[in-house]
Amino acid sequence: MSADSKQPRPPSDDAGGAATEGANALLLSNARLTDGRTVDVRLVRGRIEAVGTAGSLSTAGVRVDLSGYLLLPAPAEPHAHADTALSADLPGPVSYAPEDVQRRATEAALLQLGHGATALRAQVRIGDVHALGPLEAVLQARRSLRGLTDLTAVAAPRLLTGVAGADGLALLRDAVKMGAGVVGGRPDLDPDPAGYVEAVLEVAAEHGVPVDLHTDGDDPARLARFAAMVGGLRPGVTIGPCAGLGRLPEDVAGRAADRLAAAGVTVVCLPQGGCTGTERRGTAPVRLLRSAGVRLAAGGGALRDAANPVGRGDPLEAAFLLASLEGLDPEEAYGAVSTRAREAMGLPEVRVEAGFPAELLAVRGDRMAGVLSLAYSRIVVHRGRVVARTSAVREYCDSAAALDLPRQARTDPGGPAAR
Repeated sequence: MSADSKQPRPPSDDAGGAATEGANALLLSNARLTDGRTVDVRLVRGRIEAVGTAGSLSTAGVRVDLSGYLLLPAPAEPHAHADTALSADLPGPVSYAPEDVQRRATEAALLQLGHGATALRAQVRIGDVHALGPLEAVLQARRSLRGLTDLTAVAAPRLLTGVAGADGLALLRDAVKMGAGVVGGRPDLDPDPAGYVEAVLEVAAEHGVPVDLHTDGDDPARLARFAAMVGGLRPGVTIGPCAGLGRLPEDVAGRAADRLAAAGVTVVCLPQGGCTGTERRGTAPVRLLRSAGVRLAAGGGALRDAANPVGRGDPLEAAFLLASLEGLDPEEAYGAVSTRAREAMGLPEVRVEAGFPAELLAVRGDRMAGVLSLAYSRIVVHRGRVVARTSAVREYCDSAAALDLPRQARTDPGGPAAR
């Protein structure tokens, strides 16, 4: 990010511009930050204009009281499957009719937005009998969601090498022209995985788009060759979920991790489990990858499809699992689904500081550990406005045991307080 992009925009000099700015302003008051401060945050034109001590800022626009909430940079979802989401309960085979894919992709994006993810990178399979139909449907969902969440499609052909892969390569180029923002796919399924990766990198270089490859990562020689091919490539290269790395001997996995770190590859792990039916359950070896210096982000993966019928697509659950199972401290675990997920997706950095994008999540609680543990009530801000709210109310029966329990104050904006 350039230095200029971190500076807040100057206010308009004319009266009309000032009136428009006031109408578009949002004041988040009495918000708690992770450093313990309680602050007011003023948002104007999609950016954070000012951060001051509680009660110090005013606005002519909307005010939202965040007393009792922790204010955080919004998470992002770096590895979703929009074309198959919410299909687990459907009778028979998954429908790839454009209207069905668009409906499922839209509903899935809104569910993940409600969890807090204001940006989403979705893998979309192209080719076979469906050609570019699923991609076209996901791109239509993206257009309908504009202003609520940012959806980026990853074009993922099945085959790219040999005679059978010629059509896939042509479709991949057409997919980028249609609007796919990332190229990728599953090299593990191609008869020539290295040739598959080479073809993806060629298309990425032609069009200047990032690469996001879906791989189990269980072949160290293949990973080493891949790392040698992509070293220093810009825009960035992401792979995941790499659960197979965790099944390799530690010394072998360690050498593969060292090569990925040297190549600058980002690994997106899925703490909630794999996201394809052919993968065994598990997740990438988080501690080993971190110790090797690999750029590590975390995502949700399957969202109630055949691979994971109970997948939630909740970034805070992914962070919870990183903290509870992998031993990351809560702040670092949340960073994997927010700061580092945004880095993996090529999005600008977000901090609760003046000049940064107003992509924010407020969660009831006063410390990160409590937020990851409970995370019931949430308020989501995208491009400077509230786009989703979730309010949880817990009530106990009126009994002698319950009377002495501490209760939260009624400070939940827009509804009754949780108890």
